[in-house]
Formats: sequence, C-alpha cells, structure tokens
Amino acid sequence: MEPILSLCGMRCDLCMAYHPNIELHPENRQILSDGWNTHFGFRISPEEIECDGCFADGKPTQDSECKVKPCVTGRGIENCASCADYICEKLSDILVTFETMQSKFDHPIPDADRQRFIFPYENTDRLTALHKRK
Repeated sequence: MEPILSLCGMRCDLCMAYHPNIELHPENRQILSDGWNTHFGFRISPEEIECDGCFADGKPTQDSECKVKPCVTGRGIENCASCADYICEKLSDILVTFETMQSKFDHPIPDADRQRFIFPYENTDRLTALHKRK
C-alpha cells in the first residue's frame, strides 16, 4: 500500500484502524483498543474501531470530533503543513512525537508497540519536513 498521509500528518496506511487494514486483520481491533488505552490513555471499544481516513467524504473517521479536518478542507489546502498558520492550536493539540510519548512512561516502550501504536501517529516530524519544503 502506498503511503497515505492524513490532513494532520498521520499515516493512515500504517494505522490498524484504517478500513483496508481492518478488512485484512479484523482481529487487530482488540489489539488496537488495548494499545491506544496503554499509550494514549483512551479506550475505544473494538467494534467501534474502523476509519476510512479523512479524505473519504461521508464515511466514518475514527475521530468524529476532529477539528483539523474542517479547517484544512475549508482552507482548501493539502494538509496542515501547507497552512499559513502552521502550527495552530487545533494542530498542536494532536501533535505526536515518540520522545513525548516515551517521557510518559518509566520504562522503554517496546519497538513492536512503537511500530503498531505510535509510529502511524507521529505527525510532528512529517509535517515539519513538509512545511519546510513549502
């Protein structure tokens, strides 16, 4: 699968909640529910986990209260990196770096957990690199 970057810089194609990934591995819903709870502190029930990405109009996204999607689409830009107001409050509330995530724990986050539950959402470096190219 080609890389799919969300409007806020997350990698849809790597997210276990992304619809094509759920179709291939429906058993990952429980694993993801547990992983999000462990690493981000929120729980979504496994049967509620499925996302078509923020580019799929009228289809479900995992964050139904996302403030970034209406902002980016309303401005008619590709993603947050293209915004004149980069980094705004809407975006800063959802920026993820591994270092910030790791600092919340008193033990190293296992590499497998980072790959499954954190790396798809590490949007800070991706967006910063894109913003510098603009």
